[in-house]
Amino acid sequence: MKNPFRRIVVTTIASLVLIAANVPSDAANGGVKRSPYDGRWSVVINTTRGPCGSVRAALQITGGRVYSQDPNYQADGAVGSGGVIRVTLVSRDGSASGAGQLSHNSGAGWWQSSQGECYGTWSAAPHEA
Repeated sequence: MKNPFRRIVVTTIASLVLIAANVPSDAANGGVKRSPYDGRWSVVINTTRGPCGSVRAALQITGGRVYSQDPNYQADGAVGSGGVIRVTLVSRDGSASGAGQLSHNSGAGWWQSSQGECYGTWSAAPHEA
């Protein structure tokens, strides 16, 4: 005679395995939580005071963290859930920090060089693929 308790246990374990296999996890998502601002962004950095000039930068936002897509500089920063962004850019020529606000289709803010000799504004838009 078969043990009915064993059938219940095996069925329960099999059900739990199937449920666990279908629950998304951070590991399945690469360990990164998504941000509504994730993706590639094209940023225009304008100097309003000082000899720093203007530049266009390519940035990547992944999980709310900001990274550079250009080997000439490094970017480190974060975007909050409401779109508030803070970023530091570092190149061989110096560094600058900025802050501002992102929406889903644009962004704007201010920046200042680390030595204070330059400052200005920036604007951003999602990079079209």
